Amino acid sequence: MLAKGRKVSGRGEAVAANYAFGPLEDDVIAKAFLQELNTFEIPHLKSKALVDANLREKHNFDELREEINRQIVQAKIDIEMLKKQLQESRSKDGIRRSEIAALDVENTATSRTLELRKKQFALLLHVVDELQNTIEEEQRSLIEEKEQKTAGGSEPMHVD
Repeated sequence: MLAKGRKVSGRGEAVAANYAFGPLEDDVIAKAFLQELNTFEIPHLKSKALVDANLREKHNFDELREEINRQIVQAKIDIEMLKKQLQESRSKDGIRRSEIAALDVENTATSRTLELRKKQFALLLHVVDELQNTIEEEQRSLIEEKEQKTAGGSEPMHVD
């Protein structure tokens, strides 16, 4: 055990302090600790950046979904309008039958396209959600590893 004297400011009297290590050893230990801390901090910051980016991306996808839903509503209105036009065309003239067939094809294609887009968007949101869950699990795992290492290395030191 090393005993060192130090001055208490203002009083001028020496006080003995007990150190387990000398100042040089303390610096080495502190630097090693900071270096080890950095090995955990950088991946954590990267993960946090990924999470933030994913949250922004999810927000963008949510906005995109809202826009697609608005387009779907508008497309349904358009479809209903096309149906009415189709009925009017049938009652007016037999010449317009080819136009009616074209509108039916367009209506079917639009409905299929809308259904396809709904499925694609649902799949995309599912993938983003799974990616978010994976990142969160990795972060928890990193935190648990850090806590285990910290718990393992923080046993009290015995000084003789």
